[in-house]
Amino acid sequence: MRHPRLVAFAVGCLVASALVAPAQAAPATTYNSLAAAFDNVGIATGKAPQAADLDGHGYSLSAEDLAAAGWQPGATVTVAATTLTWPKAAAGHLDNVVAAGQTITLRGSGTALALVVTGTNGDATGSGTINYADGSHAAYQVTAPDWVSGVNDTKTLTMPHRNSPTGATFTDTKLYTVLAPTDPNRTVRSVTLPTASGGQLHVFAIALRAATSGWAGTWSTAIDDGLVNGPWTDRTLRMVEHTSIGGTHTRIRLDNAFGRAPVTIGHATIAVQATGSASTAAPRTLTFGGRRTVTIPAGGQVMSDSLRFDVPADTSLLVSLYLPGPVLLASQHSLGMQDMYSSADYSGDRTNDVTTFPNMYTFGFWTLLSGIDVTSSAGTVVALGDSITDGYGSTQSGNDRWPNDLARRLLTRTPTYGVANEGISGNKVVTDGFNGDPGSGGAGVRALARLDRDVFSQTGVRTVIVMEGINDLKAGTPPDQVIDGLRQIAMQAHGYGLRVVAATITAFKGWREYTDAYEANRQQVNAFIRDSGGVFDAVVDFDQVTRDPADPQQLLAAYDCGDHLHPNPAGYQAMADAINLSTL
Repeated sequence: MRHPRLVAFAVGCLVASALVAPAQAAPATTYNSLAAAFDNVGIATGKAPQAADLDGHGYSLSAEDLAAAGWQPGATVTVAATTLTWPKAAAGHLDNVVAAGQTITLRGSGTALALVVTGTNGDATGSGTINYADGSHAAYQVTAPDWVSGVNDTKTLTMPHRNSPTGATFTDTKLYTVLAPTDPNRTVRSVTLPTASGGQLHVFAIALRAATSGWAGTWSTAIDDGLVNGPWTDRTLRMVEHTSIGGTHTRIRLDNAFGRAPVTIGHATIAVQATGSASTAAPRTLTFGGRRTVTIPAGGQVMSDSLRFDVPADTSLLVSLYLPGPVLLASQHSLGMQDMYSSADYSGDRTNDVTTFPNMYTFGFWTLLSGIDVTSSAGTVVALGDSITDGYGSTQSGNDRWPNDLARRLLTRTPTYGVANEGISGNKVVTDGFNGDPGSGGAGVRALARLDRDVFSQTGVRTVIVMEGINDLKAGTPPDQVIDGLRQIAMQAHGYGLRVVAATITAFKGWREYTDAYEANRQQVNAFIRDSGGVFDAVVDFDQVTRDPADPQQLLAAYDCGDHLHPNPAGYQAMADAINLSTL
């Protein structure tokens, strides 16, 4: 049984607010659109910086930087599967509202409320209300980190300048997208904005994330250390993705998360893999709004149109992307455990090649591609985790990570759910391994900061299996903080009506960083997971099924990949076999 939707909760960045009083705003009232409520000019050109004053001190966002990122007036940007419209106002005109209890008419239904925000004069936090047509209401809480000093892990867009009263200066500025769950079975009538404390909370765009029906995720991957260096020009990438479930139609999701510039895809195709870079038949062209070419704004996503294409279950696909370029930086998932293929620069569009793909380079990461959907009404199980979920220690190009093994088990029963692997090697629950900027780390943003993008916005998501915490403990994070983080993950997932299955942390005695103190902390976290008093809907004891009975602090030798931390394919199979399919 899935959880009923709870009162909306904070899904923005939960950080301390600066003690700066927000500016006085107009009395709260109802507006027929967000644009009608705009009361602040926050965007100016470098040539006329005095035309805007975002923070009350004469500073503003750069119109030039926004346009360079693909966020020009009236542009649509998709973030966390939610399509938002950037203000149509020209630079120097009203373009945002300082949230102070205004009610905005917003009609429709969906799974989440999304707001593009930023804070000034400190992080701004406040509670608002979602008002339904049936007269019911739900509270939500939002934190808008400060546009200059705010955290990086939840940012949507970073720009290199801000305008001072005398012109542009090299200061990074940030925009954030914050979300709160809505009941998809009820119609939203309006949204009351928060009355913020700390700093000023500026709202630039608002939208509802549409509910998806008839689709499920057959493959996905998470953006981890964010940006791989190019430049790539006139090059084709051919990447391999192993499906979980099949379907008669498909679509792909492209992701420019953490990018600072738009990326143009000149042509994208999909095919079934034969061997290596060769396909079994001529690749099929994917379109975007009926067009072959699409540009992904910085920080945004795009979803292709539905394509009539029979996708087999438990089979490898080839998705080919032609990059006219130059592409300087592109989002990536670094631990592919999969051979993938690239043509040379200036080799042209080779997305339609069947057996003659000009493979000049083999690489091992996914870039720009973050998901493949198929037609299905069953839904998706998301595996949220670290390198053990990501598949470190599995067979290169062998597709024997535990989520792969789980997907094969699910194929034997009805309904058959898709499985989305959102593991990131090195990931932690409460500490970032990457701050959203190139070269800042390789373990992804913390699990709590990536839930909206990597779990709640996944197509057809119904259940999340959480296996996180070992990297926190190895880094010295106290177990009570890890436990609190797992509680928050469960609470937020339940707010979206999802089931939560928690997995115990597997043994790692013999790992080069192992200490008895870390082991004691692991035992404390596992004790909580096994007896959490209803925090989770179910528990799978990965620790119990993979440990050595003669020495429960270490992996069974037959399940050890050799480093005493990561299971091997046999260990991953044992983990998948331990999951009670009825709990999903």
